[in-house]
Amino acid sequence: MSSKNIFLYKDFVPYKNKDTDGFVPFLRDFSLGNKSGAVIVCPGGGYCKRAEHEGVAIAEELNKAGISAFVLEYRVQPEHTDIPLNDALRAIRIVRSFGFEKVAIMGFSAGGHLTCSAATLYNDAVLCGDEYDKFSARPDAFIPCYAVVSMVSDSHIGSVTTLLKDKVDDHSVRQRFSAELNVNKDTPPAFIWHTSEDNLVPVENSLMLAAALSRYNIPYELHIYPHGYHGLGLAKGMDPVENWIDCCTAWLKRLGY
Repeated sequence: MSSKNIFLYKDFVPYKNKDTDGFVPFLRDFSLGNKSGAVIVCPGGGYCKRAEHEGVAIAEELNKAGISAFVLEYRVQPEHTDIPLNDALRAIRIVRSFGFEKVAIMGFSAGGHLTCSAATLYNDAVLCGDEYDKFSARPDAFIPCYAVVSMVSDSHIGSVTTLLKDKVDDHSVRQRFSAELNVNKDTPPAFIWHTSEDNLVPVENSLMLAAALSRYNIPYELHIYPHGYHGLGLAKGMDPVENWIDCCTAWLKRLGY
C-alpha cells in the first residue's frame, strides 16, 4: 500500500540542532475513510535510527483490521532530549486535526519509550504558532511494545545515553523521562506487551509501567510472552507472540477505533 508524506513543520522547527543533517520529521499517511480513530506508529532504534520493520509493516497490519495508521519518522541523533518528544506530540495534534475522534500512539523499544513519554508528558507540547496548536497533544491510548520505560531502573543504556547526551548524569532529567514515575490519574489507557527473554530491554520495564497504571486505576492490558528476542516487530511465524497484533487490534476496537 502506498502512502503520502505529511511534514510536521513548515517554517518553525523547534530546537533544531546546528549539527543536524537537515532531516525534517514527517508522517507516512496510511489513513482509511473511517474517522473513528487512528494510531501513530513510532519505530524503535535506540534513538539512533528508525527500524524499518517496526513502521510500515505495522501500519499495514492495522489497516487490515480497518484501523487508520500513520508512521512517525521522528528525529533521532544528533537530535536529543525533548526533540523526539516534540515530534510525537506535534504528530498527535496534526492527526487529531484530520477529524479523528481518537488518536492512539504505538511504539517499539525506544519508540515505545517515545510513546510512553507522549502519554505522560503531553502537557510539555511546544506551541508552533499555527492552526495545530489548538488541538490536544494528549493521546487517547498508548501501546508500548517491548518498550524502554525507565531511565532510572532496568534501563537500556544505549537509549538513555543517546537521548539524554550531556544530561545523562542529571537524575531529575532521567526521572522526567521515566514513564513509570510520571503516570497519574489522567494518563490514558495502555496495551503493553513484552517477552520475558528480552535481553536488551528487561521485561521489568513493562512490569513497572503496568504497576504504575494499576496504582492510578488506569485501564491496561498486559501480555508477557515467555520466549522471543528483542525487536520482534510483528513476530510473524513465532507462536504465540505473533498473536499480539490481533490482541492489540481487538483492544483498539473495544475502545472504538
